Order: sequence, then structure tokens, then C-alpha cells
Amino acid sequence: MARFDGVRYGHRNLDAEELHAMYYATRGEGFGAEVKRRIMLGTYALSTGYYDAYYKKAQQVRRLITNDFSKLFETYDLLISPTSPTTAFKLGEKTSDPLQMYMSDIASIPANLAGLPGISLPCGVADGLPIGLQMLGEPLSDGTLLRAAHGLESLLNLEIDSLFLKAKIKSS
Repeated sequence: MARFDGVRYGHRNLDAEELHAMYYATRGEGFGAEVKRRIMLGTYALSTGYYDAYYKKAQQVRRLITNDFSKLFETYDLLISPTSPTTAFKLGEKTSDPLQMYMSDIASIPANLAGLPGISLPCGVADGLPIGLQMLGEPLSDGTLLRAAHGLESLLNLEIDSLFLKAKIKSS
């Protein structure tokens, strides 16, 4: 994530007149608190003295996760699972709790570590908040994944606007 510096990738503040000011403004505007927190944690883990303790071990775990997914895809074309262990949360509700923010991503982390393509679909609403499911495929199976997601969406007959409209009407 640290490579998204606002110079080559992502948001860039164009009002700054000096390079250091542009970096400061860009990173202040372009990243939310949780993204900044994760960048700092990653930078710390890669710093001198912690490389062997954290990064090398994380790479070993990543290899194990990738191997497990490879075995799974020898038998199955796709994996369907919850996108998150909970429904979506209200905007701003958990931003002051880093552990809760991390836990909301826990179901997608293994796929990200293994470099797998994935897509998240709404599959319902609970208490006015969307419920998501994710579909994962093996590397380079993006087309298969998108066709399957479209098929599932059609099968479930999900109309996203009507899902949220019904949820609003119910919760009013």
C-alpha cells in the first residue's frame, strides 16, 4: 500500500508548490485513518530489525495459504463465502476501533494474500444494512468468476436498488 504515494498512483493534490508539501497534502487527503494506520504498520514491519521477525515469517504463511488455495482449486472452480463476518456497519460507526476495522476484512485477507481474483455481491439485508458474499477463483480466472457472479446475481434475482429501498422502508 505504501506505493500509492499520490505521485504515480492514486489521488494527487495539485495545489502544493513544493514536492514535500504535495506528498503531505496528498497523503492527508487521499487516505483515511484506517489506510494510514495499515501503511504505518506495514512500514514498521519492514523496517530494519523487524524484517526477519515479521516479513519473512509473513511470506512463509502467505506461501502456505497460497498452497492451500491451490489444492482447493484442484477440485473446485470457485469458492463462495461471506465477505465479512458481519453485515456492513453504519458509516463512521467503527472507525475509532482498529480491531473492529481489521476484523471486518478478515474474510477477504486470505484471498488477498494468495493473489486470487474475487468479487463481492450483496445477497441480502439485515436491519437495513447489506450482507455480502464473496466469490473467489484461481489466479487468472477473472472471466469465469465474473460469469459466475452474474449467474448467481440472476439466480438470486437481486436488484440492488430494490434491496436497499425495501430495507429503508422496513426500517422507517
